[in-house]
Amino acid sequence: MKMDLFSQTEDSARQGRAPLAARMRPQNLDEIVGQEHLLGRGKLLRRAIETDQLGSLVFYGPPGTGKTTLAYVIAKTTKAHFTKLNAVTSGVADLRKVVQEAEERAKYYWQGTLLFIDEIHRFNKAQQDALLPAVEEGKLVLIGATTENPYFSVNAALVSRSRIFRLEPLSKEDILTLLRRALEDKKRGLGNYRCAIAPEALLHLAEAARGDARLALNGLELAVLSTMPNEQGVRVIDLAVAEESIQERAIVYDKMGDQHYDVISAFIKSMRGSDPDAALHYLARMLAAGEDPRFIARRILIHAAEDVGLADPMALVVAHAAAGGLEMVGLPEGRLLLAEAALYIACAPKSNSVLAIDRALDDVKQGKYGAVPLHLRDAGYPGAEQLGSGKGYRYPHAYPDHYVEQEYLPAEMKGAKYYHPSGMGEDLGPRSKRKDDKDKKQQQE
Repeated sequence: MKMDLFSQTEDSARQGRAPLAARMRPQNLDEIVGQEHLLGRGKLLRRAIETDQLGSLVFYGPPGTGKTTLAYVIAKTTKAHFTKLNAVTSGVADLRKVVQEAEERAKYYWQGTLLFIDEIHRFNKAQQDALLPAVEEGKLVLIGATTENPYFSVNAALVSRSRIFRLEPLSKEDILTLLRRALEDKKRGLGNYRCAIAPEALLHLAEAARGDARLALNGLELAVLSTMPNEQGVRVIDLAVAEESIQERAIVYDKMGDQHYDVISAFIKSMRGSDPDAALHYLARMLAAGEDPRFIARRILIHAAEDVGLADPMALVVAHAAAGGLEMVGLPEGRLLLAEAALYIACAPKSNSVLAIDRALDDVKQGKYGAVPLHLRDAGYPGAEQLGSGKGYRYPHAYPDHYVEQEYLPAEMKGAKYYHPSGMGEDLGPRSKRKDDKDKKQQQE
């Protein structure tokens, strides 16, 4: 006999005790709003659900994007037995019990089992390892839901045996659709209340939710239920009520997962792309989310050398000063130092010519190097002269312009070119090239 995963939620919804977001949970695929890249007509996930041909999969995305909703729809459409565990409250013993029941169900009733695990990233390694054999042997089909990137937080063996579906934050238009649906629905929503909600109030709820449908619906419910009807029996909800009803949401930022890497990547690329406003935006997101400011300072230092480099050597000085000053003053004042360094780098001319070191390292690792030329070898020890060390070396400061032509690379590496000046800012190339250019210019004059 098939278990109804959400029977308790539906019972409480009928009695009006469940939150609006739970009551308005879509009943089928057609009621789901958003996620067209996964659930649009003809898309793989939609076809798999409609034909009841699901393999193990993981739903991954921010809160309120429909991960549990998809599990709800699958529970209603699959012929397999559907059971649910929550990684926060379940242990290895619970997993073993589910696996045993799945084996008995397959043996005696010829029925498969779909196991939905909410917050699967909270399972530790031992719990995930206990689940792996059952998934690998086909004793059950796993459906996991997580707000964290499964490639960081879920056992690699489980990930390799599952399809990963990433759910995106809902658009403002998607959330407006859900809010209007809730206001009109008399059975599950707020349609039995006489409400007059200002367009700007509804828009604020949709925008403030930032892609989280649950947050928007709960904010709407609070606005309606906390507003007393006027003399005509109408609950008037204006912008001020909406602002009070939906509080500022916590910044979605997992310091150990993909948000950490995505935001710092965007921060660096914004500085590299010379966009100071975007750089400040991502810096603010990291600071507001509690990112380690020393980590930010280190990334700014690296960027100053890698992407500004010789075009403006002062960028590295500013970045180093900001990092040192941060250690002295800490936060919140340290935000100003980080902002100054980020702005300086974003506005500076760019050159990545220092990456020449990577080309040189590649050659050395491949064995492309030779003996140090005799004239460059150390001549400061007894017997060096007899060995020929230092013989023929030309001291640049003894020549005009403090420069003289001579070979510095090993004979085997003669002609190797690693450094390619960008021509930006101060990155004008070696003295030899500058001297040649100067001589040519003088000859032309």
